[in-house]
Amino acid sequence: MAQPLVKKDDDRDDEMDYSPFMGIEKGAVLQEARVFNDPQLDARRCSQVITKLLYLLNQGEAFTKVEATEVFFSVTKLFQSKDIGLRRMVYLIIKELSPSADEVIIVTSSLMKDMNSRTDMYRANAIRVLCRITDGTLLTQIERYLKQAIVDKNPVVASAALVSGIHLLQTNPEIVKRWSNEVQEAVQSRAALVQFHALALLHQIRQNDRLAVSKLVTSLTKGSVRSPLAQCLLIRYTSQVIRESGISQTGDRPFYDYLESCLRHKAEMVIFEAARAITELNGVTTRELTPAITVLQLFLSSSKPVLRFAAVRTLNKVAMTHPMAVTNCNIDMESLISDQNRSIATLAITTLLKTGNESSIDRLMKQITNFMSDIADEFKIVVVEAIRSLCLKFPLKYRSLMNFLSNILREEGGFEYKKAIVDSIVILIRDIPDAKEGGLLHLCEFIEDCEFTYLSTQILHFLGNEGPKTSDPSKYIRYIYNRVILENATVRASAVSTLAKFGALVDSLKPRIFVLLKRCLFDSDDEVRDRATLYLNTLGGDGAVVETDAEVKEFLFGSLDVPLTNLETSLKNYEPSEEAFDIHSVPKEVKSQPLAEKKAPGKKPTGLSAPPVAPTSTVDAYERLLSSIPEFASYGKLFKSSAPVELTEAETEYAVNVVKHIFDSHIVFQYNCTNTIPEQLLENVSVIVDASEAEEFSEVASKLLKSLPYDTPGQTFVAFERPEGVPAVGKFSNTLRFIVKEVDPSTGEAEDDGVEDEYQLEDLEVVSADYMLKVGVSNFRNAWESLGADCEKIDEYGLGPMEGLTEAVNAVISLLGMQPCEGTEVVPSNSRSHTCLLSGLYIGNVKVLVRLSFGVGGPKEVAMKLAVRSEDISVSDAIHEIVASG
Repeated sequence: MAQPLVKKDDDRDDEMDYSPFMGIEKGAVLQEARVFNDPQLDARRCSQVITKLLYLLNQGEAFTKVEATEVFFSVTKLFQSKDIGLRRMVYLIIKELSPSADEVIIVTSSLMKDMNSRTDMYRANAIRVLCRITDGTLLTQIERYLKQAIVDKNPVVASAALVSGIHLLQTNPEIVKRWSNEVQEAVQSRAALVQFHALALLHQIRQNDRLAVSKLVTSLTKGSVRSPLAQCLLIRYTSQVIRESGISQTGDRPFYDYLESCLRHKAEMVIFEAARAITELNGVTTRELTPAITVLQLFLSSSKPVLRFAAVRTLNKVAMTHPMAVTNCNIDMESLISDQNRSIATLAITTLLKTGNESSIDRLMKQITNFMSDIADEFKIVVVEAIRSLCLKFPLKYRSLMNFLSNILREEGGFEYKKAIVDSIVILIRDIPDAKEGGLLHLCEFIEDCEFTYLSTQILHFLGNEGPKTSDPSKYIRYIYNRVILENATVRASAVSTLAKFGALVDSLKPRIFVLLKRCLFDSDDEVRDRATLYLNTLGGDGAVVETDAEVKEFLFGSLDVPLTNLETSLKNYEPSEEAFDIHSVPKEVKSQPLAEKKAPGKKPTGLSAPPVAPTSTVDAYERLLSSIPEFASYGKLFKSSAPVELTEAETEYAVNVVKHIFDSHIVFQYNCTNTIPEQLLENVSVIVDASEAEEFSEVASKLLKSLPYDTPGQTFVAFERPEGVPAVGKFSNTLRFIVKEVDPSTGEAEDDGVEDEYQLEDLEVVSADYMLKVGVSNFRNAWESLGADCEKIDEYGLGPMEGLTEAVNAVISLLGMQPCEGTEVVPSNSRSHTCLLSGLYIGNVKVLVRLSFGVGGPKEVAMKLAVRSEDISVSDAIHEIVASG
């Protein structure tokens, strides 16, 4: 059923206009379609019925095969009408109905007749329809007509043929590639659209030949392209050639000179396209950016909103890598803060925040204050993130920026907006020591009226970790206890835990905390009462300290050594018995998330996020399997098992993957094999491993697989010894060896005699990351401080040119094989610096924490400061060696 199309009237806001198609039904329209069969055709009536059919098709109305066939055959009768308007509707409905191969024959002759008609409108539309519904066989018959149409004097006909060629290139590339000469001729056409479509098709024909594309661009940049649309395409192709060929921007540089010459074109679209292309070139210098920035600055004062938006968006991107190059545009951008288009105003604000200097911050804050109330939450979040980056850039201005964040935190807004502000304040507190006390007070004032339970609990958790370390912790107690009295049960329970943390760390507050916790024993909620009881007993609420100070602090602030999801699963699987639950039996490894569940690239890091968790490890199952094999039973406790590594391509005769099992001084390769050939039985299956490129490893044991029937997985093992405590790496070549026996399909019995055969597998590598378990920590800062600086090692490294900080962060995480903490693996899109926190368990069960500080120096040059703390200085050294050699 069609829906009404509503619009407001000038006189009465509640008056509604309805779509002329409202209430039409498929059955009624199909009945009306009988007019197509009338001896005397009414062109106007037929056009109206086709319009209704097209509307139903575009609304997703399903036509049965019979209904579609009947409509199609009825429509073909309309070719006898000479009405031009009706003929155009006929072309449209034939395209939408997508007739089958049998039905296409019915209209082919009519369409081919129209394709050779003297009426240009018929010719152009007939070409489009034929190319849409035809297959490869018919295409060869009309190829001659299409070639002629490409060089036709009428631009409408030529464009129709060229656009059809672009579509046909996806299904019949070999035929379309034979049109190169005609398309080349069309590129020289004086008609703007013909030249545009011809260039697009010619590039697609040659796109897989880099040299041919380069020659095409070289020939066309000499001035034969007149169409502004084609010029824009050529600019994009020129940029592509520069990127792919790695042409230096020094010396002879005809492609860059062409882009610069386009900045003086009379068409605004060409000027903008050239400016944008120059700003996106790899390794572009400030001097080369200057002419592009100049024309973009002129666009900022244009009367056309689209030009202002395009210019300020491009400058916003440039400001991420070359902020100083954009500073000359700051005055023009300040005038855009009051632009009626809120998107333009938001981009102007964020660009100014990236390029502004310390002296302009106060003026900007005044302008932004008036601006914030007029924009939606999604734009406000962008501004908040830009302000956070600015504060980290100019830490001395933290007071004015923190006050601004505090003021907007108390205004109306949704959850994501408030969370962005809270996260920004938390990050500023962590990174700017002088901002701690003021920032914590701002957060305390916010939770007084906070309507979001999640934010309240996260703020209380953060307050419990940071508040006791301030000069006057007592001033936060009132805010915390108010949450116990006034909030819901979830927040009350969180507030009780926060009070306990203050009592554990601040001796002078302990008597006061005891009194408050005893009041909580009468709360109506079980969780609140249980927590109060637990903390009173832990802290020695009756006057006798039942735990040492170190034990209390470890209980309240220590990180949980196992992922919460793993703990939850183990508790669910635990069967009550006389033997108590052992937390040491919980797997510590955090498995990687499936690709579909990973965070979106654009998602920003949060200041209060918990460490990521993942499904339970399968280490226990592997350990039981390996301990049951006598050859491996003496290797000790299994440290880690890797994810399966595929050693064969998909859809091959034999499917093999391998799991690497890491022990203290051994490594066992478990080859999981599957026979995918029904007519074969494999016996005495083994893998011959060549360790010539892994000199520190020596083979000590193997276990073959006696029989591998069709589609029944089996395992064969090879074990190597390596120096204990040494993270040895190397490459292993693998060959599957077996005896193959033919199987009788009728009986399923295998022949007695077999033939020895081999099957080459992919190489396998043991890397440094194999000796590291991904183990998260719930509070990185506390874990970092608890390890102390005795086993800390810090050094700086140059990572060379990279596409961005995201690439650098991912590369180091992959190299070390550690678990990112607190969402720090996600780099904000506008950052030129970033800190990433990693945690893990090194071979030998040694805790390791890593703090990575990245920064962008020269043209895409990334530098990194690596700080490592662990329980063993030799492990800290080993982490640095891995990075230095990686």
